[in-house]
Order: sequence, then structure tokens, then C-alpha cells
Amino acid sequence: MSVQFRIASVAATHPGLVRRVNEDRHAERTADGLWVVADGMGGHAFGDWAAHAVVQAIESVDIPPTFDAAVQAVADGVHSANRRIWAESQRREQQMGSTVVVLLVHGDRFAALWVGDSRIYLRRADMLVPLTRDHSQVQEMVDRGLIAPEEAADHPRGHVLARAVGVGARIAVDVVTDAVEPGDRFLLCSDGLSGQVTDPELGAILALPDQSEAIEALVARALDRGAPDNVTAILVGVQETTRLEFAEAGKVPS
Repeated sequence: MSVQFRIASVAATHPGLVRRVNEDRHAERTADGLWVVADGMGGHAFGDWAAHAVVQAIESVDIPPTFDAAVQAVADGVHSANRRIWAESQRREQQMGSTVVVLLVHGDRFAALWVGDSRIYLRRADMLVPLTRDHSQVQEMVDRGLIAPEEAADHPRGHVLARAVGVGARIAVDVVTDAVEPGDRFLLCSDGLSGQVTDPELGAILALPDQSEAIEALVARALDRGAPDNVTAILVGVQETTRLEFAEAGKVPS
């Protein structure tokens, strides 16, 4: 029998201190175990529209009963958004696109799906684990040994994406899957947060017991650093459902 979980999520978004328009979009479908963050690119109007198109596609996905089918359905949603954005960019003769990260918690398993440099982290047993790997030119340079990892943070091409939704007729969606454990806490965020707050700082803030306090602290830290980009974050906490909660849920009123 699968372990039953109680899941709660909180989200926050801020335009930052430099940009006038917030081109980030996010959605929480907590009852369905689905969360998404998208970071638009291509100028104010176009980036905003692209990010909205991505989130809209994920929000419209019907979640099948089996895990593998659910993961495929989410990936299909990203591909659908890619086709829509690509077609619109061809019509307007204007490049536009968006990053996307999606967390799916289905039964006792989870999947992280992504395109671009928005990220998903997992905090488990006092350890912070990056689940995604940036689709950026700088990350590719690190992977090829052209620059050291410590040089990546301040590299002048740090925001140049190697992959994004909508910039080509086809897109590859990366996926990692694993089992869910009670006490897991997931962070989905745009690079407006991860670019300003280090992984050790993220881990320390995610250790705060109150999720609302933690997400406020994350956004505040990015703002303290100048927040040159839009900042969006979703925290998803997983706890095991107790026997008492099962009993209350199954009680029949007299």
C-alpha cells in the first residue's frame, strides 16, 4: 500500500528592484500534486505572454492515474506550449520563449521536469539537492571543462540560455524521478532567486519550520541583493498523513 502524504504549498513572486514588468508566471495545483514556475524572455510583452502560455498549458493538463502516464502528460503540456509559442513567434517575427520547471507529486513518487535555467531543489534530511541542471551556455562551458564551476556565477554570459520553450519548432524536456519521503521540502524558483541567493543560504532558509516564513525570507534575501530580475518561488512541503487524520477523514456524521 502506498504511503499517504499531506502536502502544503506557498508561493511568492516579485518584479524585483530593476525591472518594471514581472515576466515570471507560476501556478499551484496542490490538490493534483502539480506546481509550475515559468520565466519569460523576449522583451516585456513577449516574455510575459510566453510565460503565461507555458503555465496555461500546464494548468490545462489532465493528470492520469498512473505515475508514468502523468509524467508524460505534463511533458506533453510543455511540448504543446512550445508549439504555440513557436507559431506565435513566427507570426510576429519576434523571438520569444520561456523557461519552465514543473514538480509532479503522484502517489509516493515525484518528477521534476524542466527546460531552461529555472530550478527545483529538494531539501531532505538536512541536505539540499539540486534536482535540475541549468540549460545555459555557461553550464555547458562548465560541463565541457572550459571554465571552472566557481567562475560560472559571475560569468558575463550567465543568462544566455541553451534551451528554452518556444525558441525552436521542437524542444527536449528533461525529467528526473524518485520516491517521495515524509519531511521532503521542494523549492521551485526562477533565476531571479537562485542567481542572488547561494545554495548554502537556500538550504539554511529552507530549514525554517514555517513555510510562509521561509518563502518570505527567500524573497527578502533576493531583494537585499538588489533583485535585478523578477523573483518567483514556490515551496512544497510533504508530511506523512497520521492515522488520526485518516480516521477523521473517514468518519461518517451521525
